[in-house]
Amino acid sequence: MATEIVSADVKNAYDEFYLGRDEQWRMLGARYKANNIIEVSKGHDFKKVLEVGAGDGSILRHLSEWNTFPEMHALEISQSGVDQIKKLELKNLSSVTIFDGYHIPFKDNEIDLVILSHVLEHVEFERMLLREIKRVSKFLIIEVPCDYRYGVDKRMKHFLNYGHINMYTPSSLRFLVQSEGYQVLSDKISMIEPEVSKFNAFINQKKPRSIFTTLRIDLEFLLKKITISISGKKRQESFANAYTALLRNQGDLDIFKLH
Repeated sequence: MATEIVSADVKNAYDEFYLGRDEQWRMLGARYKANNIIEVSKGHDFKKVLEVGAGDGSILRHLSEWNTFPEMHALEISQSGVDQIKKLELKNLSSVTIFDGYHIPFKDNEIDLVILSHVLEHVEFERMLLREIKRVSKFLIIEVPCDYRYGVDKRMKHFLNYGHINMYTPSSLRFLVQSEGYQVLSDKISMIEPEVSKFNAFINQKKPRSIFTTLRIDLEFLLKKITISISGKKRQESFANAYTALLRNQGDLDIFKLH
């Protein structure tokens, strides 16, 4: 296996990605991601937890403040991300390490739970990373944005600007992980909360703040929530902006096997 797997262009793009950029925005989104991690892991007692692709540590920061896990570790491909995480000096965070995106520097079954939140959509070789995660841990919490819609190819530039090279629906992600031998123990869909939409509109996009825009954002969210509450699973998942699942490793790739 080649020692350099991640494309040079991809590595360069992420190397300085977290240098003083959009910290408030990432912290806001991370609060909801951290809450999703807690929700899908209810009923389980994970001690030693590793976040793979930890970014600038926004999710770990919330988990640390809430004292969610007693021992946490972080891996990140970006040097700027590693530097930012170290500056946080989080309690319960035992190590922060830069890695090549695929080789996890832990022993077999050393980790109780791996967290992979909004990472897989960036990964060039998804199955390679999933198999390495299976090596070090039996449990995985994964969250991906639900970017796939009809006509997504027409918005390629938009998604590539965010580094999203893989598109998912809840169903397509379940197919991927189940074909790799994972069992879905619990899952949830989530939509972009009004608080996040307003920040994006008024802060990120610098749109004029108005009562009309604020009410429109609130009303659209409320209508989606009502529709979801009275719909079946297929309809519910069509509204999802993100999908989170707790997985358990049950075996290897399930292909060409007679049942």
